[in-house]
Amino acid sequence: MDPISTARYGIMAAERRFTESASRVARMAGDGSVDYGAEAVAQVSAKQAFTANVQVVKVADQMWQALLDLQSR
Repeated sequence: MDPISTARYGIMAAERRFTESASRVARMAGDGSVDYGAEAVAQVSAKQAFTANVQVVKVADQMWQALLDLQSR
């Protein structure tokens, strides 16, 4: 599997984790059944995973551009 496909799946997984955490917080707001600290950690973790996978796509794009630049010389 190429790095961009792997990063794409990572982005989708991070988005899903963030959305699920946000939904849990929204559904159970005020009744005390949500551990807000754990949900905050889950959301920050999902954000970091999303950011890391976007960076993989950026680096892969830069490498592709460098390869194309070498080929055009």
